[in-house]
Amino acid sequence: MGREVLLDVRGMEAPEPLERVLETIDGFEVGDVLRLVIDCRPQPLYRILNRNGFAYDERPGRESLYEIAIWRES
Repeated sequence: MGREVLLDVRGMEAPEPLERVLETIDGFEVGDVLRLVIDCRPQPLYRILNRNGFAYDERPGRESLYEIAIWRES
């Protein structure tokens, strides 16, 4: 079983949320999951994830507009 990391980027100015996500997932292995709490839909991030072997699941957040799970594809 991998590790799970929670990252809350609400209230941060661009491009800091994107940079923080990329720093966090750098070195992720299969089984690791990032739980991202964010108040905007990060379209540029999705393109980067798709190009670099990551998958994601976007859902409405409980305390934010979105909660996004990000993991490395096998």
